[in-house]
Amino acid sequence: KLPDFITALKPETVDVLSYQGKEKEDQTLWTTLFISGGRKDKISKGDIAGLFFKQGKLKPNELGTIELKSDCAFVAVPANKARLVTQKLNNTKLKKKKVRVQEL
Repeated sequence: KLPDFITALKPETVDVLSYQGKEKEDQTLWTTLFISGGRKDKISKGDIAGLFFKQGKLKPNELGTIELKSDCAFVAVPANKARLVTQKLNNTKLKKKKVRVQEL
């Protein structure tokens, strides 16, 4: 029920199918990887980017957002390369610390 001060409303139409398709498409393009090292281990975003570029063989446009926490990090990578990158980088050393890389 509408309040009395609202007199005339025009109905709005929303193309739900195209909106859902775009959202679903965005979700499948990128995936998040978990890294078991963070600020406490003296790891920086640059160190993580270098690891993914050199050992993970990613190009600069294939590395998404890097979220660095105190004890872990999260990195966005293309979904079609996530498994390959995880296999290459899991149990590698980053700043003298052995880190695990897992797909979320």
